Amino acid sequence: MTPLVSFIIPVYNLPASMLRTCILSIQALSLRSAERELIVIDDGSDKSIINELGDITNDIIYVRKKNGGLSSARNMGLQLATGQYVQFIDGDDTLVANQYEHCLDMVRFQAPDMVVFDFTKADIKRTSYTDYETTTGTDYMLNSNIRATACGYLFKKELLGELRFTPNIYHEDEEFTPQLLLRARKVCLTDARAYFYHQREDSITTSTDTRKMLKRLNDHKGVIYRLDTLAKTRSRKEQLALQRRISQLTMDYIYKIIIETKNRAYLDRKLKELTDKGLFPLPDRNYTTKYKWFRRMTKSNIGLTLLMSTLPLINRER
Repeated sequence: MTPLVSFIIPVYNLPASMLRTCILSIQALSLRSAERELIVIDDGSDKSIINELGDITNDIIYVRKKNGGLSSARNMGLQLATGQYVQFIDGDDTLVANQYEHCLDMVRFQAPDMVVFDFTKADIKRTSYTDYETTTGTDYMLNSNIRATACGYLFKKELLGELRFTPNIYHEDEEFTPQLLLRARKVCLTDARAYFYHQREDSITTSTDTRKMLKRLNDHKGVIYRLDTLAKTRSRKEQLALQRRISQLTMDYIYKIIIETKNRAYLDRKLKELTDKGLFPLPDRNYTTKYKWFRRMTKSNIGLTLLMSTLPLINRER
């Protein structure tokens, strides 16, 4: 029997208790054992934790590999997955059973290419949800600010084709998710808060090491450039959908340069690079209030100076 869902769980130096909690949240779902596939990819942790997981070990596929980063671990999980659908879940997060069940019902009764659901950082109990009109991935991107994280989507494995995560970069989801959405012809949208996100203090997204910060910024820029190149090869509608995402990523990139470096000379150099690529000034689009405000501020030297002096400075001393 082909599993309905393959759950791909990348881990690195994660306490066994956290991984166990994650797996138990999946086992708590209504899926029978034959309907689910739990794939744990240990991305070169200092030690294997398979023997610390107790009685759940017989219900998982555990693969230990040389450290290669999140993209590499997820790609290996995709290589192993045999389910009709794929759900990524970080090993320190959990699924909210009653709400994720709603997503599974969408899969069972509507057979979409993708289900888009919401996240929570609090313990909530809900039994009713708002579902929205089924759409295509392109239309969804054209009219909405998408959530980048791949963990926010339950999707058909066959959508992927040759699409994989770019290895050895931060912001890999920002590049992967828009391309996945472009392939989806039937997308179900719900406000069910089905994924419980736990922010760890030592997360790479919260690291303030200067070298890591500069790599994050450079990788962010690389994602923008590659999506821009991709957009030029697509249909007009897909170009417009990708342009919205590219513009918002560019806005985020400029914002992060300001708050993380507080260095005007560095900012000016990067704005010149964006200008040479035709990505700056930001296009005049009615995306969101924040986007319109930020676009106006970054169009002038006075506005940039004001942003440099007023946006918060990240404390890099830990």
